Amino acid sequence: MITVAALSPSLDLTYLVDTLAVGQIHRTAEPIAIAGGKALNMARAAQSMGAECLAVALLGGPTGRQIAELMAEEGLDLVPIESGVNTRTCVSVGSTSTGDLTELYAEAAPVSSAALPALIAAVGDVLPDRPGWLSMSGRTPGGDAHAVARLVDLAHQHGVRVAVDTHSEALPEAVTHRPNVIKINRAEAAQLLDRPADTDLVEMASLISARSGGLVVLTDGPHGAVAVTGTTALRAHGSARRGSFPVGSGDAFLGGLVAALDTDVDLDRALAQAMGCAVANAMTPGQGRFDRAMADRFAAEMIIEEMG
Repeated sequence: MITVAALSPSLDLTYLVDTLAVGQIHRTAEPIAIAGGKALNMARAAQSMGAECLAVALLGGPTGRQIAELMAEEGLDLVPIESGVNTRTCVSVGSTSTGDLTELYAEAAPVSSAALPALIAAVGDVLPDRPGWLSMSGRTPGGDAHAVARLVDLAHQHGVRVAVDTHSEALPEAVTHRPNVIKINRAEAAQLLDRPADTDLVEMASLISARSGGLVVLTDGPHGAVAVTGTTALRAHGSARRGSFPVGSGDAFLGGLVAALDTDVDLDRALAQAMGCAVANAMTPGQGRFDRAMADRFAAEMIIEEMG
């Protein structure tokens, strides 16, 4: 059972064109519209892998209402919290002939002063009846550095395990509040530790795990991922498969990881499932939207190595 706090959702539109050319008119079919943003992508992926998910999301204006309608259509349970601002829209344009992708991401606008406290209160209301996990992804609107840490504390108060995928100003404080899982990428880890981006991934994961006391998973794009907790270090080798739709693969990775951990499988199997979801996401237009059988097939191909 996974509760997802969606602090900066978006309406994600993906347009597909034959060839993407600068300065040219491109005619295309209707876009693929997804209730998106990192947290909702994660929830969709986790639900695709069999998890029971509920999203508590800051939504506002006509775009927020459209996101709520899309979530209802795909069976994603939602507790909407009025944000006081129209929810953002993000656009991806992909070339079907070359695989090139152009992305336009609107920044999440600052929400009303009542919105974040209302979301945190709503999460606190649902957690007593939802054992399992609380997951948070992305930045907070307006750059609030403390909301993620407050939600981590709230999960601990209710005995719920918590997973965090954030960056920038929210990440350092979130780490010190000791979430059970931190999932970030190589660049975000290097920024957190003030290390060069080419620092050994296991080394960085170990340093962060020493601060958080929990599982740290660092993704490295097509090169795979590492997972470190206590004295255990695993490396998931990258897949030879390449898809044309990598947007949302990190979110799909986290969804697959937490969905697996929610069933208390071994970490190597959870890491393989996360990788399978990430690859399946890259094969399918629309973030976090993929076929479970495909993800399971890719997960079975993954090579998970224990590091000495």
